[in-house]
Amino acid sequence: MSDHVVAPAAAIEPGERVVAQIAGREVAVFDLGAEYVAYLNWCVHQGGPCAEGALPGTYEAESDPATGAPSVERGRQGGSLHRPWHGWEYDVETGECRSRPDVALPSYPVRVEDGDLVVSL
Repeated sequence: MSDHVVAPAAAIEPGERVVAQIAGREVAVFDLGAEYVAYLNWCVHQGGPCAEGALPGTYEAESDPATGAPSVERGRQGGSLHRPWHGWEYDVETGECRSRPDVALPSYPVRVEDGDLVVSL
């Protein structure tokens, strides 16, 4: 594995991302607030750019069995990554596809070193 500096950690706001070319690959690094994650900017569905998707968060929905009345509560802020081309949805913390648990985005180790985001490929 080799290490690559992507950007200063301070350059990315919590809930945002930066995309960088590293060794011929496009890698997206997401700031989750308390940690960073890095994924290949390539959706496993049809190869489109997953990092361009929205990060709307998650919701929990239920309905009352007696009345059928729905209730919706906001879950994690920024917890889901919605793919822009065909709507595939991934958990931004794990890279797992929400509708297909056996599918995940290719990921890379990322850390902060001397104030910079460093991705290992």
